[in-house]
Amino acid sequence: MSLMGVDVGTTGVKAAVFDESGGLIATAYEEYPLLFPFAGASELDSRTVTEAALRVIGEAAGRVKDSDPVAAIGVASQGEAFTPVAKDGRALGNAMTSSDSRAESYVRVCEPDWAQRLYQITGHTPYPMYSLFKLMWLKEHQPEIWDSAWKFLFCQDLVAFVLTGEARTDYSMAARSMLFDVSSKQWSGEILETIGMAEEKLPETIPSGRIIGHVRAELASKLGLGPNVGVTLSGHDQPVGALGCGAAAPGCGSYSIGTTECICVAMDRLILSPELMKANLATYPHVLPDTYTTVAFNITGGSVLKWVRDNFAVEEAAEARRQSRDPYDLIIAAAAREPANVILLPHFGPTGTPHFDSQGAGVLFGLTLSTTRAEVLRAVLEGITYEMKWNLRILEDSGFRLTDLRAVGGGAKSDIWMQIKADILGAPLSAMRVTEATCMGAAILAGSGLGVLDARVAASQWAIPIRTFEPKKENASLYEERFSVYKEIYSSLGGARRLLHELKGKQT
Repeated sequence: MSLMGVDVGTTGVKAAVFDESGGLIATAYEEYPLLFPFAGASELDSRTVTEAALRVIGEAAGRVKDSDPVAAIGVASQGEAFTPVAKDGRALGNAMTSSDSRAESYVRVCEPDWAQRLYQITGHTPYPMYSLFKLMWLKEHQPEIWDSAWKFLFCQDLVAFVLTGEARTDYSMAARSMLFDVSSKQWSGEILETIGMAEEKLPETIPSGRIIGHVRAELASKLGLGPNVGVTLSGHDQPVGALGCGAAAPGCGSYSIGTTECICVAMDRLILSPELMKANLATYPHVLPDTYTTVAFNITGGSVLKWVRDNFAVEEAAEARRQSRDPYDLIIAAAAREPANVILLPHFGPTGTPHFDSQGAGVLFGLTLSTTRAEVLRAVLEGITYEMKWNLRILEDSGFRLTDLRAVGGGAKSDIWMQIKADILGAPLSAMRVTEATCMGAAILAGSGLGVLDARVAASQWAIPIRTFEPKKENASLYEERFSVYKEIYSSLGGARRLLHELKGKQT
């Protein structure tokens, strides 16, 4: 018997199969394109996403069909993005991703008293990334979709619905919508009434890791799955990944190095405080029972590296295709070996915490005629990490002292980038045996739903650190000085960002 975890991300979907001891025995991955139909919009074709998910599930399942067949599938995904679905299962529109800022105007007019009330109910502060404001936009601008939608399903829910025919979501994903009461763990009637939305249009909410059904028989045969394969909703990818790397206890945090860069920590109670609200640090249910989480993140973290791949490092990308290698390995290898004198602000779209700046703009500062391409590539790697250093400092100031930081995701596979990150953060950073921790966490929760695993115990046994990168003192001091410059650049360009945003608005 094996367990599969599926991670439905912003730019691609992964499936990984694990044996009962946590050994990785099969993987599959497929990328899909982001769509930018107009300024501020960032979408995914939901049909493309579900079709890709089915293909990677079938590919991974096929590799273990004869040796160790899959008994249960756990599905996790990015938060916030939802798909309007008809009763027959058709997607009525695209999913708006976290970096979609079209609903900015609805946040701007949010009164302070209402913002405070929203935080007390949902544990989140207003920002265009959240489903609440995107739904308000949809109701006004695409009323035909709003009226005809049977359900609004998040990415994990949509994939699970295609697999089983059951329309549900878990507490952690529901919370990322800003429609969910994190104290009572149910949809907020007060918020739904305010925006004129019927609760029937939302899926039933359940705890993470509960079996919601089984893969439909006709689909199971097509995917190479046996009969009665259970499906669980594992939850929001960040706490699922934290579970998968064994970082689901106080004092330990996960550092996800993917499309969105994120530090995720756990807490043993619901904490709603002025300090967390000021820093835009949400509090919401973890995927483990009686546990809560908060996340500090940069929405466009890894997406910046993808932009570099597609627009700036075309030689490395072409060479990677010729050698059948990961292009990011070649890009990182081409970066300068010393700290850069050029600084990148990696806000190629709306920022994450702590700024919640929907008018984010990327900046490359310090260019001279002697600046080399290698130094620019290094600045990209560093700039993404400076933003997370800022977040880590705020977490510490908010009472989350992390003594164990574990790196997961695609970026954690690079020793070069891991050392850069440890130097900039000024803290030890551990690499895990399995870097695709979200898939592992989803598989653990599938096993828990099946009744064959205790999630906490399995996470402690499956998640094995293999190397810890200690910060180099000589680099750490240099980066501390550059970090001060990084913060000064961001703070001093607020007016310029607003002006540029207004100019872009005039062109649409």
